[in-house]
Amino acid sequence: MSNAIPSTPVITNEKVLDYLPGSKEKEEVLGQISSLKSEYEAIPMVINGKDVYSRQKVSVCAPHEIHHKLGHYTKGTGNHVKSAIQAASDAKRDWMNMPWQDRAAIFLKAADLITGPRRAFFNARTMMAQSKNIYQSEIDAIAELADFFRFNVQYIAEIYSQQPNSSPGVWNSLEYRPLEGFVFALTPFNFTAISGNLPCAPALMGNTVVWKPAESQIYAAIAVMNILREAGLPAGVINLVYTDGPTAGKVILNHRDFAGLHFTGSTTVFNLLWKTIGEKISKYKSYPRIVGETGGKDFVVAHASADPEQLAVALLRGAFEFQGQKCSAASRAYVPKSIWPEVKKRLLDDMKTLKMGTVEDFSNFINAVIDAKAYNKISGYIAGVKKSKDAKIIAGGNYSDKEGYFIEPTVIEAKDPMYRTMCEEIFGPVLTIHVYNDKDFADILKIVDKTSPYALTGSIFARDRSVVIEASQALMYSAGNFYINDKPTGAVVGQQPFGGSRASGTNDKAGSILNLYRWISPRTVKETFAAARDYRYPFLG
Repeated sequence: MSNAIPSTPVITNEKVLDYLPGSKEKEEVLGQISSLKSEYEAIPMVINGKDVYSRQKVSVCAPHEIHHKLGHYTKGTGNHVKSAIQAASDAKRDWMNMPWQDRAAIFLKAADLITGPRRAFFNARTMMAQSKNIYQSEIDAIAELADFFRFNVQYIAEIYSQQPNSSPGVWNSLEYRPLEGFVFALTPFNFTAISGNLPCAPALMGNTVVWKPAESQIYAAIAVMNILREAGLPAGVINLVYTDGPTAGKVILNHRDFAGLHFTGSTTVFNLLWKTIGEKISKYKSYPRIVGETGGKDFVVAHASADPEQLAVALLRGAFEFQGQKCSAASRAYVPKSIWPEVKKRLLDDMKTLKMGTVEDFSNFINAVIDAKAYNKISGYIAGVKKSKDAKIIAGGNYSDKEGYFIEPTVIEAKDPMYRTMCEEIFGPVLTIHVYNDKDFADILKIVDKTSPYALTGSIFARDRSVVIEASQALMYSAGNFYINDKPTGAVVGQQPFGGSRASGTNDKAGSILNLYRWISPRTVKETFAAARDYRYPFLG
């Protein structure tokens, strides 16, 4: 038995490796990809710590190589969801009563496994599952996921150490209980780190979880689940199921012990979930916590004092890294006429050098979009621009799904700042630019604020500090993550907590202590050492 009050290890952000030509890490990743492609894998659900298979099989292939099957996953039913809930319920008491430092040790070990002996494997799974180049995978599946696990441990120690004052004869304390019931984690395709953090953050706080990943991310999600088991996660704490949304929702949102939703995905789905939870509120034992990060129509606003070269590079990286499939991706930009020729030349010259293809060729900056549904949606927007009189394509615009879901990085110049592609979330490698008269900067800020229902990320480029202040104030509620002279992507755990408001979610800031507060229900405990023996107060005398 240990009665120590331990200090957590010193936490720093995981270093992102460079994967230079001829480097050991590059060869290891390529070897892992080759190994994965030579195998055919049957991917199970994980319920109560056990691998679970069903009769319905769904093929898995890489988005950039759609004719090569990596394996299949087995699709679950409502009964599998019920089993997952039961497993979570059965595991709850032992898990919540486990000393917090032992829970923390599991996630610290998982982080060290991911960044150490499993690094190449995790990268390979993410690169194949989501068609990410090595750099995008490294910052996601390795650095960010490990940072989530490690910084969350630091945050839980900070939370538990926050205690109320006591007075003479009284000892006050706060107990940070997990929620009463189970948490439903509904995770997206685009980030292995998000997919791992959404079930694990509530679990660290003593909750048990039913986890449903996006079906196009299952190939990487099972790797996260297996690393948690390897790190010592007890059976039933996190239960991984593969069903469609309505199947899971029908069971989970009608269950009395449903205690919380941790979600990243579309605004439409989140709104439906919120509405359903509200309609069924009388069913639940307590008010469920609803935490969601949803869509974005993220902006870059340039002032005439902006550095054209820095702006062009930020637009290219912000719009086209990971094929624009980041919630934070730069999707609309506003550039003054005075610097547009220089910005345009640099942007289009750089775009001519971009290579597109498979993830195995490390010279490819662009890979495939996630699936046929995304491909059809994005290509549909591009096709619409080709027929429009109000906008024109000035770079890219081609696409093909012959070998994979490939869409060229595309830049649109729109005359109207309210043109469709300036307003609607596309979630692909499409950037729309509106060129405005320099004197209209203040009016452009108003347009930026009202164009979109979202408020996730955005940035301002200006060398004039008074302009930076003006834009920051005018766009106060336009973005939850606001960048000055930088692209609106690349939030780092512990440095730029991520999340937005309006139609972009509840702004509970994943990667910060704020998110963990959502998964606890504090209990105040007052202990009196010598209780009163007479009801009479002195004033009665």
